Amino acid sequence: MPARRWAAPALLALSLLAPFTPVTPAAAAEAAPPPLEEIRATTTQVAFGLRRPTAIAAPDDGTDRLLITEKRGTVRVYHPDTGLAQTPIIDITASVDESGNERGLLGIALAPDFPQSQDLYLAYTALPDGAVTLARYRLDEARLEPLLAQEHAEHSNHNGGQLTFGTDGHLYWSIGDGGGAGDPFDSGQRLDTLLGKILRIDVSRTCGDLPYCVPDDNPFTGVPGARPEIWMYGGRNPWRFSVDHADGSLWIADVGQGRWEEINHVKPGHQAGANLGWSCYEGLEVFDETQCRPDAQYTQPIFTYSPYTGGCAVIGGQVYRGRQYADLVGGTYIATDYCSSTVWALREDGAGGYDQAEIGEMPTQVTAFGSTPQGELYVVNDLPGGLHRVSFERARPTCSIKPVTQVWGTGMTVDLAITNLADTPVDGWTLTFPLTPGQKIISDWNTTLTQGGDIVQAVNAPHNRTIAPGATVTLGYLAGHTGDPSLPTRFTLNNTPCTITP
Repeated sequence: MPARRWAAPALLALSLLAPFTPVTPAAAAEAAPPPLEEIRATTTQVAFGLRRPTAIAAPDDGTDRLLITEKRGTVRVYHPDTGLAQTPIIDITASVDESGNERGLLGIALAPDFPQSQDLYLAYTALPDGAVTLARYRLDEARLEPLLAQEHAEHSNHNGGQLTFGTDGHLYWSIGDGGGAGDPFDSGQRLDTLLGKILRIDVSRTCGDLPYCVPDDNPFTGVPGARPEIWMYGGRNPWRFSVDHADGSLWIADVGQGRWEEINHVKPGHQAGANLGWSCYEGLEVFDETQCRPDAQYTQPIFTYSPYTGGCAVIGGQVYRGRQYADLVGGTYIATDYCSSTVWALREDGAGGYDQAEIGEMPTQVTAFGSTPQGELYVVNDLPGGLHRVSFERARPTCSIKPVTQVWGTGMTVDLAITNLADTPVDGWTLTFPLTPGQKIISDWNTTLTQGGDIVQAVNAPHNRTIAPGATVTLGYLAGHTGDPSLPTRFTLNNTPCTITP
């Protein structure tokens, strides 16, 4: 098996759709934000009646409207004063192949000069054969201009579809690996196809016969046999990624094969030619050794989770850069999962790693995040089809965990003290937490403990079922490890996040 050679992980943040005005330091709260475990995300539904919405864009033109794509090939307008318009502002259904669950109109991005040009860009699967297509749409003329297409006929899934303008003014576009299972075309690690890639092109100009230009600093420009549009490769289905306009870094949420969902964070200087690993790797594990190369350098995801959490497909969001909740989640990346609806919050910890926490639940089947020009967040959900405004609040923790560990050779013991910080007793509990890859539970005490993948569920014993307010109970486990004896990074007690005390 080839050695794992990871590129240094990117260390900063990103956003999603239309450009917006970043918050200046003076506008942000001076106090340090609270621990992620003390934050709760909530949503308020503001529009009903969308038909399988897939993406959101927000024009920075003073109109306060949101543009919402629907899978069938339409774009609807929402305004906070008048609600959701019934008549689509854009209708390209005659060009869109919406067969299968994952085909259709998938992405939208507004040109940086949209208020003047009225140009926007759409990603969709095109009739007659499902080719993944990028097109310019001239709103004032209702004219669709296909720019670039990638054949995608064999399978209907893994089309990608995110469109985002970067801080450099270029358009970034994700395409999945071609669908099926297990990367049947070995697309992820190939450079002669656009499948399994994030592309970067200049749509403000034309070059020769191309209706766009390839930037000179794209990593594979001039490389024989490689597509010059490729910016990053090794993706499975990067359905949603975003650019943090505060620093130009990319947050890429790549939907997994079935064992790991992953989020990558790649800062400027590490993006060009970055290899996200698929299908050599899924998450941090080797998936297909035949796709691994000993001389390859892979970009390590900064966050992974397994379907044992109830998840099935990571839905990438963006770094919060708004004003309303800057004191709580400013600079924090927010994401969710299509099936579990868990809200994930990730934030740099100042020591080269990331704090992480589950901070609430989204509506069922969220498909995309978007933001206003001021950086406030919205989400759309697939079925029954709604638009939801995202809010954050500070919540008093109801539990704390104090871990104590002893490590030797390839073994370790961990004692966990659970303290009830609430005003009411806990009567029956389940403590859920992830183990570091390579750790496996051998035995436990004061609990009934089960491990599924990386997720552990510890259920109370009869004698410690009740935890009175202010009281503490203890449990523990013996585990083997393969070199990394790190403690769990997050805990939930009866699905409520707990703080971790040293």
